Amino acid sequence: MRRILYLSLFLLACAVPALAQDPVKVDSKHYKVEFENAKVRVLRIRYGPHEKSVWHYHPSAVAIAVTDAKVKFNLPGGKSLEQEMKAGQAMWTPAGKHLPENLSDSDFEVILVEMKAKRRAPAKKPSAPPAAADTGKKN
Repeated sequence: MRRILYLSLFLLACAVPALAQDPVKVDSKHYKVEFENAKVRVLRIRYGPHEKSVWHYHPSAVAIAVTDAKVKFNLPGGKSLEQEMKAGQAMWTPAGKHLPENLSDSDFEVILVEMKAKRRAPAKKPSAPPAAADTGKKN
């Protein structure tokens, strides 16, 4: 019985972080969905001076700075990356998990256009060969 309890707790502990990586769900203070369809999700991201987020995941995306920004991205494995953006600048961001932090004394705002993975269409069944054409001739 204890084995089942421990296994259940372990599975729950593994599942919760995986489910809690959508920034809109884990940090709604900073992330707002502006638009979404089957191909993209557009987020408006706003941070106050020196505000920090929580660990979350983004798919590959294009980031467009609305304001100037100086941001530190804490990355898995203890690494970090500092990034400066000027208002109007656009940049490609690969998919990944991070914990961002505003390093500046002012607010920053970014529009993030997240790419959604293509879903494969179900395989089509091969069509039957076309029926012999009727030539109109009689035997």
